Formats: sequence, C-alpha cells, structure tokens
Amino acid sequence: MSAGPDARRSTGRDLLALTKPHIVLVSTLVAAGGMALAPSPMPHGPALLVLLGVAALVGGASALNMYLERDLDGRMPRTVSRPLPARRLAARTVLVFGVFLAAGALATLGVAANPLTAALGLAGLVGYTMLYTPLKRRTPLALPVGAAAGALPPLMGWTAATGELALPGLVLFAVLFLWQVPHFLAIGIYRKDEYALAGFRTLVGQRGERPAWRRIVVYSTVLLPVSLSLVPLGLARGLFGGAAVVLGIGLLAVGISGMSRMTPRAAVRYFRASLVYLPLISLGLVLDRTLF
Repeated sequence: MSAGPDARRSTGRDLLALTKPHIVLVSTLVAAGGMALAPSPMPHGPALLVLLGVAALVGGASALNMYLERDLDGRMPRTVSRPLPARRLAARTVLVFGVFLAAGALATLGVAANPLTAALGLAGLVGYTMLYTPLKRRTPLALPVGAAAGALPPLMGWTAATGELALPGLVLFAVLFLWQVPHFLAIGIYRKDEYALAGFRTLVGQRGERPAWRRIVVYSTVLLPVSLSLVPLGLARGLFGGAAVVLGIGLLAVGISGMSRMTPRAAVRYFRASLVYLPLISLGLVLDRTLF
C-alpha cells in the first residue's frame, strides 16, 4: 500500500528540514553576490544552474552532517526533534538523500560553471562533512575549519563568473569567514551546556568564556578593514563604504560590550547583531553596485 498524501507531505517536510533551508538561502544569496561582483556577468541560464548547484551542495552537506551526528543530536534539546533522532526518517534514507544532492550539485557546477568552481564545492563538502563534523568532538579548531567551508559560496560565485581565483573573490571569502567565526562563538557561549552534553569540544567548554569573547572582538575588528578593502579594489564605492563602517563599528561595539559583561544575554545580543549585519552589508553592496 502506498503512503497517503499526509505521509508524503510529512516526509517531504523532513527531507527539506535536513537541508537546513536558512543556511541554504544565505549561501545561495552570497554566491549570487559573488557572481554579481564579477567584471562580466554570467548568462542567466548558467547563473541560475550555478545557484541551484550551490543550494543543492549546501543542502546535501547539511543532510550528511545530520546523518553523521544523528546520535549526538538526540542528546540536545535544540536538535532532538530533528528527523533522525526523532526516528521519522531512516538513516539510510538520509545518507542516500545527502549523497544524491551533493553528487548532483558537483556535476551541475562542473557543467554550468567550470572545474574550478566544482573543485571548490568538493573542498567545501569534504571540509564540512569529513573534517568539521568529526573534529567538533575532538578540538575547538573545528570552528575555523567549518567557517572556511561555509565561506566558500561567494568565492564559488566569483569563480563561476570569472573562471579564476583572484583577490576580489578571496576578499569575499574572507569577509564571510570573519563573520562566521564570532557568530558561532556567540552561539557556543549561550548554548555551552547543550554542546557539553552532546560531547562537542568548544572553545568555551575547553577554555572558558573570556577567550571566546576575546576572539569575538578580534574577528569583529579585523572584519571592518577587510570589508572596506572592497572599495579600493574597485568592487564598491561610497555607499557600501559608509554601510561597512557603520555596521562594522556597531557589531564591534556589541562585541566589546559583551566582553565586559560576559553573560548569555550578551552572547545572544551579539548573535542577533551578526544576523542583522550580514544581510544589511550585503544589501549595501548590491545597492552600491546598482545605483551608482
């Protein structure tokens, strides 16, 4: 007997949840930003295929991450209701789904863009699933490894349009990397008990909150001049420069305030400020490119 409509809809929702749609959305948008900043725009058809490839790759990597961490997810209140720990999907189904998405994505990137973009995608997939995921249980160094993998989409957008690694694309990579590390450090601070329960080796759990806050401030400080370097590189003008200064100083101020207080509420405040920073600075860059 075939599954009814309700069961199929439930399975569809669970498969979608495996991809972490919010991360897929952000990654696809920043990949589009990388393409948009290239000197010569891609044709619409190949560009759309590249964005679909990036979305599928990130979704596949997220599904594989949930497959590999299914036992640990069952220990944390935040993740216990995910499809695998809640036993709504079989582990084999999730594995096949993740591999199918990732393999299809890499093939799409190789055909619609170029081998370089597909190679960067493969590096991100391997870095996220084979390095970051197991390292989370062994060392706090997992965070920069995961951040490097997560910062590849804008560089992939750039290489898809240009076919080469160049300083502007690497700056886009650096901006997202410098944003991700303090963003996830803040999460590690206010969720430190959950991560400890799951057996994750976070910086907060291993060395305390002060080193984590110190890194939040350092990364937020470096993020400001790196983001502003897009102006002398010719990728942005005054509108973006002004937005980068205001948003960068604001994010840094929240980090400095948090380091002086070192409370879970301060970490949540920085986390929320970082969520405001990324879309607004991206919007500033888009407006700068389209209006001037």
